[in-house]
Amino acid sequence: MSTGDINTVCYIVHVLVVCSEATSSTPTLTSSTATPTLTHVIYEIYYCLYTVAAVTSLGDDVFVVRDNYSQQVEVFDAETLRSQRHIAVRALVSSPRDLTACPHNNCLYMSDTSYKIHRVELSGRNTVKTWSVGRRPAGLSVNIAHNLVVACEGANKLQEYTTHGSLVREICLRGVTDPWHAIQLSTGDYVVSQNTSPGVVSVVGIDGQVIHTYGQSQTSDVGPMNHPSGLAVTRNDNILVADRYTADRILSISRSTGRIQELDLPVGRRNWINPPVRLYLDESRGRLYHHHHYHLICSKIE
Repeated sequence: MSTGDINTVCYIVHVLVVCSEATSSTPTLTSSTATPTLTHVIYEIYYCLYTVAAVTSLGDDVFVVRDNYSQQVEVFDAETLRSQRHIAVRALVSSPRDLTACPHNNCLYMSDTSYKIHRVELSGRNTVKTWSVGRRPAGLSVNIAHNLVVACEGANKLQEYTTHGSLVREICLRGVTDPWHAIQLSTGDYVVSQNTSPGVVSVVGIDGQVIHTYGQSQTSDVGPMNHPSGLAVTRNDNILVADRYTADRILSISRSTGRIQELDLPVGRRNWINPPVRLYLDESRGRLYHHHHYHLICSKIE
C-alpha cells in the first residue's frame, strides 16, 4: 500500500446511524418553556486523525473544518449529509478555531490560532479575505446587523466587524472572563460563555455590563458548569450550552424561567470518547450538530 493509500484510509470514516425523519412538516422549537429533546442520532462522522474544529450550514450545504488539516472546508449536502466537495482556503496557515456562515453576505468566516479571521466567498472562485483580530479569537457568530462577532478569549472582549473586515465596535466585558463564544439575542444583548471552572453563561449588554448570569441551577439538580464553550440560541432566545468538561453534557437554559436542564443525549453517546466542544443549531431542519473532537454528531432535536 502506498503512502497516498494510507492517507486516504486514515483520512475519514463515515458512519450512518439509522434514523427516520418525518418529512410532513418543518420541525421547530416553538415553546418558550419546554426543554428541547435530542431524540436520535441522524448522522455521525468519525475522523481518524483530525479533530473537528467547527461546523455550520447555509442553505443546502453543511460546512465542516478540521483541526490539523486546515486549508480546506468540507461541504456536505444538508439533506443526505453526504460529502460533496471541498473549498480550499490557502490563506489559512494555522489551526482553525471556529466557523460560521452569513446568509446575507453569502460567505463563511473562520478564526484561527494566529489571531486572524478568514472570510470565504461562497460564489465564483471562493475568494478569501483575511484580517487580524484580538488575542485568541475563539467563537464566531453573525449578529442581527449581519456583522461578524468575535469572542476574543485572550483580550476579554467581543469585537464586531463588517463583512469587509472594518471594526464596528469593541465590547469590553465587565464581570466576564475568558469569553469563548457570544451570540446576539433578539433583544440586542449578547449571551457569552465563560471558559472557566466553575464556569457561567452570562447575558451582557452592548456596554459590556452583565445583565444576568446562569451558573449552577437552583431549580434543578444540574451542578456547576465546567468550562462551558459552544453556544446555540433558539428563535425564542433559549440557550444551549456545550458544557465541555462535565461528563459530555449539553445544557438547555430557559430564558423565561431561568431553569437549566441537561439534555438527554441519544443512544450511542457512550461511543463518544470526548466531551462536546461546539454546537450548531439548524432549527429549520430540527437538527443539532455537536462535535466531540474526533466525532461530529448530527442529532434530531424537538
